[in-house]
Amino acid sequence: MAKSILITGITGQVGSQLADYVLGETDLDVIGMMRWQEPLDNISHLANRINHKDRVSIVYADLNDYSSIARMLKSVRPSYVSHLAAQSYPKTSFDIPIETLHTNIIGTANLLECIRQLREHDSYDPVVHVCSSSEVYGRATPGRPLNEDTPFHGASPYSISKIGSDYLGRFYGEAYGLRTFVTRMGTHSGPRRSDVFFESTVAKQIALIELGHQEPVIKVGNLASTRTFQDARDAVRAYFLLLQASEAGRVGCGDYFNIAGEEAFQLPEVIEILLSMSNRKDIKVETDADRLRPIDADYQMFDNRKIRATIDWKPEIPARKMFADLLNHWRSEISQGKIPLNR
Repeated sequence: MAKSILITGITGQVGSQLADYVLGETDLDVIGMMRWQEPLDNISHLANRINHKDRVSIVYADLNDYSSIARMLKSVRPSYVSHLAAQSYPKTSFDIPIETLHTNIIGTANLLECIRQLREHDSYDPVVHVCSSSEVYGRATPGRPLNEDTPFHGASPYSISKIGSDYLGRFYGEAYGLRTFVTRMGTHSGPRRSDVFFESTVAKQIALIELGHQEPVIKVGNLASTRTFQDARDAVRAYFLLLQASEAGRVGCGDYFNIAGEEAFQLPEVIEILLSMSNRKDIKVETDADRLRPIDADYQMFDNRKIRATIDWKPEIPARKMFADLLNHWRSEISQGKIPLNR
């Protein structure tokens, strides 16, 4: 049987980018896990390969349904698991905190417990990547780069849910010997980034304005934030290199890593960069109270030394190219008549 990787959350930006990387750079088969009703926009370019079973397949399961996860794992038995599926929007988590906590914590526990049971009774021993988030650090102290041992400080139901999934990934490695590792990715963007995130909603609104679908006013939330940015295409390369390092025994069971860009911006600077790429010079920026969170993570600067000591990796795609690719992604979507919600 060919070696394969299971990607939970394959229809998301990062999941679809990881699928593209694996298909382009390895000989592994890709198994994408999704719920049947999820939008397929981010993997539409893979539809023909999926239909013809050309190294890509889709399996249907739900993190909140233990039996569906168990059946799926028994059937496909992937060599690697990259667990990316989540309720991943921090602001939305304030509106649906229980769903966020249940999907991200109990859903992760369901997946890991199914793998533990198969390992105990059927000698199944995959390498498992648990995707946490830099949001676990929450309201960090400005001026101090965040390393892997910086204390957690939840700043949203989402960040609290990721603290839970972070600990689960580490626990199942340390307690049961599962070959798990945890990643905490900083702000990441580029094509396919959901429009609920800051830089993507700014790029989306610029494209809407350029194509005559919005008045020349960009609505934003809190701009008092400093953070690193990296392209998701760089991040998924780090994910896969860590999977390989874990298989080779260079990553300990339950180990954990920051993965972050090395270019930092205050959010107003990001707006200026994106506006400089537009031919519209009359665009104004206004704060929209509906876009503000009750509490925010205002400082996200990271120490990448641990991951760079473990794998041969560093961000390669410049932030300005990432922002340009994101803006062009929205221009392409909207020019094809795919008008997004103004959110």
